[in-house]
Amino acid sequence: MLLEAGLCGDGASGRNGGFLLTWWSKFLTLEKRFGPEEALRLARASAASVDAVAAFCAERGVECRRHGWLWTATNAVQVGAWKPVIAALARHGEQPLVELRSDEVAQRAGSDRHIAGVFEAAGASVQPALLAHALRRAALERGVRIHERSRATGLDRTRPPRVTTDRGSVTAERVVVATGAWAISVRELRRALVVVSSDVVATKPGVTAVERPCVSDARQLVHYHRPTHDGRLVFGKGGGTLAYGARVQAAPRTAEVEGSLRRLFPQLGAAMSWQGPVDRSPDGLPFVARLGGRDDLLACAGFSGNGVGPSHLLAGAVAGLVLRRDASLLVNDDPGRFPPEPVRYAGGRVVRAAVRAKEQAEDAGRRPGRLVRALAAFAPKTRA
Repeated sequence: MLLEAGLCGDGASGRNGGFLLTWWSKFLTLEKRFGPEEALRLARASAASVDAVAAFCAERGVECRRHGWLWTATNAVQVGAWKPVIAALARHGEQPLVELRSDEVAQRAGSDRHIAGVFEAAGASVQPALLAHALRRAALERGVRIHERSRATGLDRTRPPRVTTDRGSVTAERVVVATGAWAISVRELRRALVVVSSDVVATKPGVTAVERPCVSDARQLVHYHRPTHDGRLVFGKGGGTLAYGARVQAAPRTAEVEGSLRRLFPQLGAAMSWQGPVDRSPDGLPFVARLGGRDDLLACAGFSGNGVGPSHLLAGAVAGLVLRRDASLLVNDDPGRFPPEPVRYAGGRVVRAAVRAKEQAEDAGRRPGRLVRALAAFAPKTRA
């Protein structure tokens, strides 16, 4: 049984940027947490998840565009950000990221502000709302009972556990909390997550080539964009407004994001915009946690803005626990801890402001001040 507070696809599953990527670019983070052998296994499994999601989309008639992914530099400081990852992968005989000439990067990205980069052919993009709706239909076909507009109001940690809603309650052998940023309300996860906003704008149709890849630059407050089937450019900016405590809300940054769009594509403007909360984990990797150490109370969270492909991969770890199989290393009852409030909120705002000032200086070709550099160094890495 699935309990959904609104309608399926209302949250991040239907309103994300639509990138469907592997974990090859996160190999150094994987290696640090799991060691080289497991990091390779997980990176390869993430590539298989991209294939699996793409196959599901093809079967269900959901838009999935397999034109690859570009990891680029949009200023001189970002150039070569990918080289440590490429070197580490080469030591293990893997070459999923291919470095391109600067003119080829600009041509594929559609903007000469992209001055260097690497290409991963496995990268893809999806129409996230259509994917969410297709998953809903597939679940119903397999006998899953879905109760929409049934917001969970409590989790009774009885044996067996019970979830209460404003319309009734459900008792089950296993309960899985998979609510994205809203999982921060669970007491075991309050220090394991921080909620930040990600803001997206989209242009009018027919302004960009539909065969272009999806693109992310190497800044901390990442810019990302992709085409749609009707030639819109969907453009987003991560690392947005920080939420206090367990709140999941933020003021929109439409003007700021449109300004970033125009710096890369001066001829374009936004025709629509939206925003969503991101559940950021300390190392940027998602995890499955047993709440209170119990196998019948599970949570899946920490996707950090990269959820379409990894959600398929993490589903296997959740299923392993639900079906009493061997647990994956992705099961992590102690995924790390952010500082407590109000230190987390105040410190996060200071660090984000420093990162923003640092990247603005770098975009202008200036060296950031020493204090700005020192404070920005506290920000978690977005990729490697």
